[in-house]
Amino acid sequence: MLNSFKIFTYTPPQPPVFSTPAESLFFSSLINSSFLTPDPERAHLFFVPFSSSTPIRSLSRLVNALRTDLPFWNRTLGADHFYVSCDGLGFNSDRNLVELKKNSVQISCFPTRRSSFVPHKDITLPPLADPHHAPVLNETKNYLGYVKYGAVKESSLVNELSDDQDFLMERQPSDVLTYEWRLSVSKFCLFEYGDGDVSGISDAVRFGCVPVVITDRPIQDLPLMDVLRWQEIAVFVGWKNKSGGGAKRLRHVLDRTYGDENRYEEVRGSCVTAGQHVVWNEEPQPLDAFHMMMYQLWLRRHTIRYARREVA
Repeated sequence: MLNSFKIFTYTPPQPPVFSTPAESLFFSSLINSSFLTPDPERAHLFFVPFSSSTPIRSLSRLVNALRTDLPFWNRTLGADHFYVSCDGLGFNSDRNLVELKKNSVQISCFPTRRSSFVPHKDITLPPLADPHHAPVLNETKNYLGYVKYGAVKESSLVNELSDDQDFLMERQPSDVLTYEWRLSVSKFCLFEYGDGDVSGISDAVRFGCVPVVITDRPIQDLPLMDVLRWQEIAVFVGWKNKSGGGAKRLRHVLDRTYGDENRYEEVRGSCVTAGQHVVWNEEPQPLDAFHMMMYQLWLRRHTIRYARREVA
């Protein structure tokens, strides 16, 4: 992949401006990488760059220009193209946007809006994890679970966890050193998918704080789905619309599944190993988040070549 995979990027009227650091790092890493080719005939995929604030009408005109001025879009109706949009694009009746949304690969932020993500086609960026602080792998776990400020919003669960001394519940944001210490001394890190802040899931993986994701539905937009076996490095717990929940039920699930210390250490070790894949670097390093994103794009390089329609 490193030597053969090639991407052609269209030149935007102005340099794109993105809304998140992860988007910006991906873009700058791609533009300065050896994956780019100036020859579109050598390209496996085509990158359509545009700013996060681009209006829908302007985006439609952009795609229409690709369709009418250049031959590459029409060869696959955009299926060998990709773009970056943190919030993701919703479905639209405009033909240009329909093809962009339906056919092209969307790279968005995790978590995505449910209506803006197409499983098996789209991919998500790992939340930004700070590479400058090496994770401290503390062998002594003082807490069963750690809840970062804002990571769990369900009020009754928050109250129950606050009263349980085995769970470390943040009432306000902590500084970096305190945050990392709490990650290192906790067995599990809790996140509520959908309503809570799940941006700390990358940090949890790096520090061996096994993620516990509370959700009422299957999750199809986890970062690096083609790379990481999330079922082996995280715990998924149903919560909403279920009776008899709360901290006691959560504890029961964790004790039943990971009461065996050897089993827990196995999962924790898998977490730490996977941690190298979720780190963003100013200068990309082998096996880091940028290269894992490129690997997922590489897997999508084989597209259906639609026959061009003749105009009567």
